[in-house]
Amino acid sequence: MLMDLILDRKAVVGVIGLGYVGLPLAVEMAEAGYRVYGIDINEEKVQSLVDGHSYIIDVESDKIAKMISSGKFHPTTDFSVIAQCDAVSICVPTPLRKTKDPDVTYITSAVAEIKKYMHKGMLITLESTTYPGTTEELIQHEIEELGYVIGEDFYVCFSPERVDPGNPVYNTQNTPKVIGGITPVCTELGCRLYGQFLERVVPVSSTKVAEMVKLLENTFRSVNIGLVNELALMCDRMGINVWEVIDAAATKPFGFMPFYPGPGIGGHCIPLDPMYLSWKAKMFNFYNKFIELASDINGNMPRYAISKLMDALNMQSKSLRGSKILILGMAYKKDIDDVRESPALDLYALISEKGADVDYHDPFVPTFRNGNEVIKSVELTSQNVGEYDCVVLATNHSVFDYKMISEKAKLILDTRNGFKQYHENIVKLGAPLETGAIMKAYQEILAGKYQ
Repeated sequence: MLMDLILDRKAVVGVIGLGYVGLPLAVEMAEAGYRVYGIDINEEKVQSLVDGHSYIIDVESDKIAKMISSGKFHPTTDFSVIAQCDAVSICVPTPLRKTKDPDVTYITSAVAEIKKYMHKGMLITLESTTYPGTTEELIQHEIEELGYVIGEDFYVCFSPERVDPGNPVYNTQNTPKVIGGITPVCTELGCRLYGQFLERVVPVSSTKVAEMVKLLENTFRSVNIGLVNELALMCDRMGINVWEVIDAAATKPFGFMPFYPGPGIGGHCIPLDPMYLSWKAKMFNFYNKFIELASDINGNMPRYAISKLMDALNMQSKSLRGSKILILGMAYKKDIDDVRESPALDLYALISEKGADVDYHDPFVPTFRNGNEVIKSVELTSQNVGEYDCVVLATNHSVFDYKMISEKAKLILDTRNGFKQYHENIVKLGAPLETGAIMKAYQEILAGKYQ
């Protein structure tokens, strides 16, 4: 029965959590012809969607308005609509507690609501990143307590989200989707549903495998970023420009994949997912030294950036205390508006603690919270950029006028290698302080000869 509803696109689908993962998913489902209930506890977000306005950078407001007017997409705060759903996808946040252990309260809250309106024949898919075993523990066992039989009365899958906000090439529709079910029937139903609106579905043998896939993907990135961040520290001490090293190494057509250093790592996945894996491994008396070392290195990069800033100011006979600093970019990566776990937040707080007068400019992030204080982005012009003692590039947005900034700023700390042309006033993370003058002379020598 459920299979027929899926294939005929007559199934009613619910998506719990309308953030960076849930909203694009709900739109894809609605565009494929399914009637979709988008459920979120944030009344402002729901009302924005009802009015046809998107708050997610990857989802156009026109699409939302079209799906609302067609009657295919119904945003709501009312969980009772789950009673009408044949399938429900859970796309809620899974943060870490201060003790670095998983906070799955959003998942348990969603499951509690599902249990209130549960009926036979329902497919439940968890997309929230978490530790191996979560889907069985928090969904399968909870529903079984109601008397339902897995694989017969209800079906459960895990499918790790692979959202990359702001990616111009890969989106929800064309990114391969891994799906693992509790039973083979669960997997088949999950694959059939997602296969109706995604280009490629990749089935795996269990929910635990699917859960581990997500953790491997982001742990791989975390460890490699940790490696290159440590290399940046090493190169700085050895008087070597790490950016030149990476660019040259990246010319090798096999056996090397470039990763780049920075002032820290941000976003909801890379800083958190390895900690989920490390936490779970401890239950099996397995200690992930490699993973925790990478996390430690990455977590200390904001402080290294501050020490680099202080050294750069010292060269101009200035101290950080009392200096006027402008941070360029507050989002965790370029060309998006997401500040979750952004290292720029740490930079702002650390620079402020050192007694500097700090402003920031980010066209994607008009405001952010620093504790209880709401900080507003300042205007960036060719007139005022020179008023700052140092400009710190924390996020290399494409919209920044790098040429103007390099010409007008007194001093620049570039933590992202956003300023490709070198100037005497530019100091780069992972390179000796005099890199700007050295590389500018080097580029002038090569100009017209090899380039």
